[in-house]
Amino acid sequence: MNLGARTKARNTRRRTGVFAALLASVALEGITFSGAAWAQPAGTQGTRQFNIPAQALTDALVQFGYQSGLQVAADGNVAASVTSNAVSGSHTPSEALGRMLAGTGLTFHFTSANTVQVQKLANAPAGVMQLDPVKVQGQDVPSQAMIDNLPPAYAGGSVARGGQVGLLGNRDFMDTPFDMTTYTSQKIENQQAATVADVVNTDPTVRVTSPANGMLDAYYIRGFPIAEGNFGEIAFDGVYGVAPNYRVFTDYVERIDVIAGPTAMLFGMAPNSSVGGSINIVPKRAATDLTRVAAEYTGLSQLGARIDVARRFGENREYGVRFNGGAYSGNTQINNQSRDALVGAFAFDFRGERFRATVDVVSQYESFTAPSRPFLVAAGVAMPAAPSGSSNVTQTWEWSQAADQSALLRAEYDILPDLTFFADLGGGLTQVDRLFGTPTITNAAGNTTSTPGYYKFNVNRLTYDAGLRGTFHTGEVRHAVALQASRYQDWIYRGIVNASSAVLSNIYSPVAQPSQYVPAPTQVPKISQSTLGGVALADTLSAFGERLQLTLGLRWQQIASDNFSTTGAITSAYNTSAVTPMAGLVVKPWDNVALYANYIQGLSKGDVAPAAASNAGEVLAPYIAQQFEVGAKVDFGKIATTLSLFQIQKPFAQLVNTVYTASGQQTNRGLEIKVFGEIVPSVRVLGGVALLDARLSSTSNAATNGNVAIGAPVFKGTLNLEWDTPFVNGLTLGAGVITTSSQYVNATNTQSIPTWTTLSLDARYRTVLGKTPVVFRGAVQNVLDNSYWSGVASYGAVAQGLPRTFLFSAAVDF
Repeated sequence: MNLGARTKARNTRRRTGVFAALLASVALEGITFSGAAWAQPAGTQGTRQFNIPAQALTDALVQFGYQSGLQVAADGNVAASVTSNAVSGSHTPSEALGRMLAGTGLTFHFTSANTVQVQKLANAPAGVMQLDPVKVQGQDVPSQAMIDNLPPAYAGGSVARGGQVGLLGNRDFMDTPFDMTTYTSQKIENQQAATVADVVNTDPTVRVTSPANGMLDAYYIRGFPIAEGNFGEIAFDGVYGVAPNYRVFTDYVERIDVIAGPTAMLFGMAPNSSVGGSINIVPKRAATDLTRVAAEYTGLSQLGARIDVARRFGENREYGVRFNGGAYSGNTQINNQSRDALVGAFAFDFRGERFRATVDVVSQYESFTAPSRPFLVAAGVAMPAAPSGSSNVTQTWEWSQAADQSALLRAEYDILPDLTFFADLGGGLTQVDRLFGTPTITNAAGNTTSTPGYYKFNVNRLTYDAGLRGTFHTGEVRHAVALQASRYQDWIYRGIVNASSAVLSNIYSPVAQPSQYVPAPTQVPKISQSTLGGVALADTLSAFGERLQLTLGLRWQQIASDNFSTTGAITSAYNTSAVTPMAGLVVKPWDNVALYANYIQGLSKGDVAPAAASNAGEVLAPYIAQQFEVGAKVDFGKIATTLSLFQIQKPFAQLVNTVYTASGQQTNRGLEIKVFGEIVPSVRVLGGVALLDARLSSTSNAATNGNVAIGAPVFKGTLNLEWDTPFVNGLTLGAGVITTSSQYVNATNTQSIPTWTTLSLDARYRTVLGKTPVVFRGAVQNVLDNSYWSGVASYGAVAQGLPRTFLFSAAVDF
């Protein structure tokens, strides 16, 4: 065992401490809960799960606002003297509020799509408490605002009606000329998802290519890699450089936006040059007062505890603060593996008449003993069958720890009712210490070899931007315009000391090897620094009552990058620019049908010609990926379906004779169908299928020309169903299936992993103990305990699938 490193890890955990928050409660003078200003009849739109006990109406309306997402207004001093009725089960917001108020002499009506007023019935019986005149408190936000303007949830609650579309701001999915899915906190909680990867792996356009219980998460979207390597490519509230670099916990996540396809114009160039799509997280805010405590159990003996506290303050409740903290420790379901994690996130916000601001501070720590690792496969070796998901060739003396700290300040000011100035400033710091190797499978019997190395990484990031969003009319045409100037910078530091000998093992019968002493690197020099900056402009032109919407955009981006030797000398430099346009069209022939098309580009940093090339040192121009897509979206009110057909072409560099040139091309063509919502009030569905044909062309090697790209399955499918049982009030049963067809491990298509399918079952029970709402959740992942290779990274490493895993949790709202 490397005692110095392990001692340091434990000391770090002690210094991180246990997160706690003591926040004072504030008596409500009026009740108001912010909802987004979206033009849908929110009160009758789809059902949601409600669990509100009989109690003082002030407290009941707090919970109703949180669970419905609506803004409610009433006089709190009067409402406190009225006792509401209990409401439980699946209802529309209007049905739930009607049940709460039945027999109280009070009623309600909607003053806008997302604002409801509670008032006295005109013919209330004598003696019934009357409300004083209702006063709506808080501030509405303009349609172009990003802060405090989340789209509401769709029927069923797992998916939102829309999400953040980068520069374009918040958009309803029917008004977005892209394939976009936004997952809600309800989906995260009910799935008991620990990381963002757990959630997006249920999206048919996405697959996670990293092993379960490893130190990082990596993805494929539409057949292209996302977040591989040392760069965080998950956006935080619309900007890169703030989310944790390797894995993003869900403790502080309110929404997860998944946009399929290149997004260079929308978000700017991704830090690690990905082009297949974007994942964006929206942090939790203090929408209303909340005190929630949860306990959970996972794997063999992995125990966890969470706290979620939110309060709003001020005469008009314009100040908000929310704290999310979690602590996790114990053995996982993987052999010889243990995990410790801590997370703390503060979210502050201010909602003024014309000015809005948010501050997010996130601290995240995670350490593993014997972390799961992907497997390389030696050339010419037949791919062996996958071992048991609980098998682990990583030694007990190998370990990893990663600590992330980040912050983001956002501000918006309404210069005019239809013109908003915005600015963001943020960044993050990631520190990684690890001692392990990447095993290589050397024969069909599953033997492996691995040379451990002590690595130290530091990744520093800084991001800032400013711009304008606004709307205006020219005749009968409405314009929604956005202008942004942005800059992202990162600095990568790395130190390595390799072990003196390789570690031999076997994937089916892991061998415990004696520990090796590997000293920590004495220096952690800077190995690279990058700057991505630019200016973007977009305009959405709408006509005929927004039945016709044309979005045009353009982003100019400067890309500068230097690589350094261990002595600090520059070994290569990259400095160039590129322009990436986009065009998107939405046509609505009927109110509930949207036909769309888009052309958009992705941007990647060009390679530097290697020493073996005759043009050694030449900096290649940025690689521009091009997507053409057409699709249709149908909203049936409580259930929606989307269909998309796309083609993405991306160049890649190769050595042709002696010249290194970007002459190769990967072309991915696909069909995607998704469905989400409620089949009937008690049954919800979320799923879809994705067909993909990803081919290499114009390659310099005849053995690869025309072949299927690495890690690109022809078929992916997911299906999740939930049923509110009629025989036990508050009991919901669910099942989920994920399937993925075979994938090639190498470009010559001589090694592959087979098709795999997993089944998951889950249940949750909502009840009230006294006056305290409680939710119990349980799940079994990979019920049949199938052994499978779950995915392939772009560099040919295969990931081991998850074994049968049990999850239990209980959450209490005080």
